[in-house]
Formats: sequence, C-alpha cells, structure tokens
Amino acid sequence: MDHAAEAQRTDLMTITRHVLNEQGRHPESRGDFTILLSHIVLGCKFVASAVNKAGLAKLVGLAGETNVQGEEQKKLDVLSNEVFVKALVSSGRTCVLVSEENEEAIFVDPALRGKYCVCFDPLDGSSNIDCGVSIGTIFGIYMIKDKDNVTLGDVLQPGTNMLASGYCMYGSSCTLVLSTGNGVNGFTLDPSLGEFILTHPNIKIPKKGKIYSVNEGNAKNWDAPTAKYVEKCKFPQDGSSPKSLRYIGSMVADVHRTLLYGGIFLYPADQKSPNGKLRVLYEVFPMSFLMEQAGGQAFTGKQRALELAPAKLHDRSPIFLGSYDDVEEIKALYASESSTV
Repeated sequence: MDHAAEAQRTDLMTITRHVLNEQGRHPESRGDFTILLSHIVLGCKFVASAVNKAGLAKLVGLAGETNVQGEEQKKLDVLSNEVFVKALVSSGRTCVLVSEENEEAIFVDPALRGKYCVCFDPLDGSSNIDCGVSIGTIFGIYMIKDKDNVTLGDVLQPGTNMLASGYCMYGSSCTLVLSTGNGVNGFTLDPSLGEFILTHPNIKIPKKGKIYSVNEGNAKNWDAPTAKYVEKCKFPQDGSSPKSLRYIGSMVADVHRTLLYGGIFLYPADQKSPNGKLRVLYEVFPMSFLMEQAGGQAFTGKQRALELAPAKLHDRSPIFLGSYDDVEEIKALYASESSTV
C-alpha cells in the first residue's frame, strides 16, 4: 500500500457513508437500521476514548461488584455497559437489549421502542485491561416481529435469524468489523477526524490457515477430538509444517487475527465446562455470523453454530471457528468419534 498516497486521500469511505450505501440497496428501508448502527458506533467511540485513558482516569481495577457470570466487574465494564444501554435505548430503534453484564433482558420503555433487539458484550476480555492487551465490544442485531408485545422468547432466536453483527477492538488502533449480511468490512477510527474509515474492504478469510488458537492450559480436560486436532496441529503426519500457536485470551483479538490471517480459534467443551465457556447470544452467534460472511465456518462440536437454539439468555456453547478447511478437519474428527460410539 502507498501510505503517502493514502494519507492524502480525500474521498473517504466512512462507516456512516458505507451503511447509507447499503441502505440504498433496499429501497423499502426507512433508515431505522442506519440510525441504530450510528448509535452503536457512537458507543464504540466513547468506550475507545475511555479505554485509552483508563489508567489515568483510575478506571482500571475492580468496581466491587460481581456480574451474572460470577466474574468480578471492572470499572470499565460497568461504564461500557451503561454507555451502550443508554446509546441503544436513546436511538429509539430497539425494544429489547441483552447484555453480558445484566442478568435479565432490558425491555425498552414503550414510548422509545423500535423493532430491533441487540445482544452485546460491552467489554469482552476485560480481565486484560490492566496489562494493555486488546479488548473489545461484540454485538448482534435481530428483528423483532411485534415490538409492542416483545417477550423473552423473541430474544432466544437461532443465529441464522441475525441481521447484522460486529465487534469493535480497542488495541493499537480502534477497529470496527461489521457485517450486515453482505460480506464483512473493517473500519479503523481516525482519531483526528473522529470517524471510522473503511480500511479493510470485503474481508475474506483464507481457506486454510497456519495458526491455531486455544487455551492449552485446559488440555487435560479436553475431549478426544479436540485433543487429536491440537496434536495434529503440532505434529502433522502428512509431512506439512506444524501450525503456530497464538492465544491472546481476549476473544475479539483472537477472532480478529483469525479473520485476517486464517487458521482456527477453539474454545471447546471440557470436563470443567461441559457446555463450553463462551456465551451463545453475544459471543458465539455474532462471531460465527462474521466468520460465515467472510467465507469461513463455525461449528459447536455437534452442529453449525448459527443453528443453535438458545434456551436461556446466558447459555454457553463450545465453539470452533475459522478457515473453512481447518474447521472441516475438526468436523471430521467429531464425526468419526460419534460413529464409533
């Protein structure tokens, strides 16, 4: 890339312009979705700013409360959650919200209701805040049929019904990756403009990668297919080079690298967490949606991840996602395991 030429570029594709262009492809649309996304973007900018000055503003450390997952809440978690709840409610386009930080779904006041449901993790990987590792916000958007009579059942939809998903990663730069069901695009926040600029158009994950990403500290509790797959990554029998291990421990950062470079991200079920660790509605579904839109796959060990039907708001699931061929390999191992049982 000619960085000098890029720096002088005046025809900037901002995220707002990009979303408006997408809206133009649907003549029947009234702009509600665009307004909702602009409020999500505003929330991401606010959190990016708070993350940048967290150490100075004493926002790191614990807030002294524990969230519904039993994790001690960081001050930034609490702040980020408040920011997104307020941004989404004030958009006037949502009727119900699901946050990792709230035990119950948030039903919006009838006077402010719109037709969308947003499921989000306001600050994923927040245990990494204090050491400066990338963290992020994950979100998924659904349509609700009847906004005036919305129930919990309307929220517990399979991921195949998702309209859009994305994540915003707060790291060396602030990157927002978004799919509205028509491919995946990445935007980087230009701090001088205060705008997200399109920097990664039409992201496609390589068909096969050279990286695997998993917490090997859990290896003694893994099931046989996961153990066999990781063994194969390290000691391939076909003469190929072993895969490299990269694990950050922040889902947004690990998935972002997987999306750009290819490979596979695994968070399997194990004896300690028989249902897996990652939450379906606001971690597994949004990331699986993005992976499929980029040409990859997402698998739970039993089925396509997006076809899961969650029974509760904070349901968990194992997940294997990434390059198409790499996920095919793990699917084959699970298939052969079930055929021998």
